[in-house]
Amino acid sequence: MTNKKNMTLRIEPELKAQAAALFKALGLDLSTATGMFYRQALRCQGIPFEIRIDEPNEATYAAMEAAEKGDDVYGPFDSVSSLKEALNAES
Repeated sequence: MTNKKNMTLRIEPELKAQAAALFKALGLDLSTATGMFYRQALRCQGIPFEIRIDEPNEATYAAMEAAEKGDDVYGPFDSVSSLKEALNAES
C-alpha cells in the first residue's frame, strides 16, 4: 500500500457538496477526484483545463462605451441610493 499524507483544503461548503455529489455519481470520492486533478496537472505540466477571462457581455461593453463618453449613468455615484436608482432604471 502506498504511503499517503492528509491534506486540508479550504472550500465553500456548497461548492464542496456539489462537487461531492458529482464525483459520487461518477463513482469517485473527493479524495480520489483531488488526486486525479494533481495527476493530470503533473501529466500536462500545468492546469489540466483552459483558464481564460470571458469576453465582456453587451451590458459591459455598453457601460465601457458610456464611461468613455463621460456618460454618468454608470457612475461614479455620490451615494448608494443614486447607484440603486441607476440600477433600477436599467431593469
